Order: sequence, then C-alpha cells, then structure tokens
Amino acid sequence: MTKTDVLVIGAGPAGLSAAAYAARAGYDVIAIDQLSPGGQLLLIDEIENYPGLALTNGYKLAEDMEKQATSFGAKIEFSALIGIKKEGEGRFIAQTDSGEIEAKAVIIATGADHRHLGAKGEEENQGRGVSYCATCDGPFFKNKDVIVVGGGDTALTDAIYLAKITRSVTIVHRREEFRAQKALQYKLNGYDNIATKLGHNVVEIISDGRKVTGAKLENGEILNADAVFIFVGIVPNTAPFKSFVALDRNGFIITDGKMETDVKGVFAAGDVRTTPFRQVTTATSDGAIAAHSADEYISNL
Repeated sequence: MTKTDVLVIGAGPAGLSAAAYAARAGYDVIAIDQLSPGGQLLLIDEIENYPGLALTNGYKLAEDMEKQATSFGAKIEFSALIGIKKEGEGRFIAQTDSGEIEAKAVIIATGADHRHLGAKGEEENQGRGVSYCATCDGPFFKNKDVIVVGGGDTALTDAIYLAKITRSVTIVHRREEFRAQKALQYKLNGYDNIATKLGHNVVEIISDGRKVTGAKLENGEILNADAVFIFVGIVPNTAPFKSFVALDRNGFIITDGKMETDVKGVFAAGDVRTTPFRQVTTATSDGAIAAHSADEYISNL
C-alpha cells in the first residue's frame, strides 16, 4: 500500500492547483487521473481569458500546471479510482486499478463532462466550431452567425451573451417552450439578432472538413452557422462517491466555502462540486482553497 499525506483525485485545473498548493506547503501529494493531466483544458484550442495570459491553448496551460505541481514535489499517477473509504480521522483508503493508497486528507477534483447531443458530426468538430462554453469560445466568433442548442438557464444566458458579440444567434430547443426561468425568456425580446427554433432537434453538425458551416434539423432544414454551442447539461464525475459524500439532486458534491464536504478530511474542488460558475480560473481557485483547508485539517489531527 502506498501512503501519502494528501490524495488528489483528478488532475484537471482544480486538481493540479490543489496538488501544487499542497506540495508547496510541504506535504507528500499524489494526484491520480485515468487520463492525461489537464482535464477539460485539453479540449480547448485557444484560451484568452485566463488572468495574466493574453493568449494560450489548453494543452500548453495544462502542461505548465503539471510542471509546476511536480516541481513542488507532487506525484501524478495514471490510475482509475475504484472506491474509497474512511477508516478513522486522518486515514482514508482509496482503491485504484493500480493498488491501494492511504492518505490523511482527500481532495476530489474529478470534474464534469458536458452532456453531448449525440448528433452526427458532433465529436469530430469539437474545437472546430462545436463548443460547450460560450465565455470560453464565443469571442472567436465575433460578428458571425452561431447556433445555441438547449432551453435551460445556461442556454439562454449564454445565448444572450453571444448575442452581444455575434451577428446572429439561433436557439434550437427540442421542446415547444423553454425550461429557463421566465426572466431570462423575457430578456430574449430585447435582442433583435436572436431567433428561436422551438420543437426541433439538431441531428447533424455540418462542416467543410475544417470548420463548422451549419447544422441540420430532424425535418431536414439546414441552418447556416459558423459555430454550434451546445448547452444540454453537464454530468459530474461522481459515480465513485455516491455513498461516500453528500451530493445535490444533480449529482454534484456539496461543499462549504472551504471546499469541505460532509465528511471531515474530504474536500472537493472545481466542476465536480455545486457552484454557480465553472471556469478554469474558478477551478484553480477552488483547488487552492481545498489544499489550504486540507492543510488545516491535517495540522489539527
């Protein structure tokens, strides 16, 4: 069995930030992830809203975060979590596909995946005009035509955001009415460049082989556009923790402001937790707070 002070589960922005802060504080840190470090960062072609960096790409930022964490002594291992349990204060046992890890504190940073439409052409056009984040990618489509798929609060909020910087926004929603709060629906009326297509499904993302050129509806109608923004929900990666920590009704981990869960010594950071805003900057902030809180917990054992 491998022993460590802090076990970080997940090596996206939140996990790498937590690992860096905890290691810099002098703790032995192991961060595990079944994929390459970086998480959702690896899906972002260009990032221009990370403080202090005028323009970078997700792969480069992820690489820099990993190097920083390991430079402080954090170890990053490629393992998948199978299960985890608490065997007393300051003693957690994590079962991975590479063996058991014992830790004094645990930081969960497994993130969340964007729910996909399952439309033809969706997967291959990610980063070429298919996006799941308006604030991340919207500015790249200034004065162009875009499609927003979805009918909830996020879809309408981001459609309004996009309407301010693009030429036109067409919202496609599978139901005959939006699910978003009425206040957001009323706001749509203030934008002449927002059109709606209710009661329709996008069945295909069309491209010219290099970039998105539009979308096809189930009735055969083609909507020309330079980008398709998909907001049909996100799925938190919390399957291994359902009987370990408290989750909200959508499956996200509930924390307080110190990133502490209902289990003492277990913290959560980033997209996996209940939070009103999910960005790279907020994830790294969560990770720093979680590491600080883990430090306080271990110091008081």
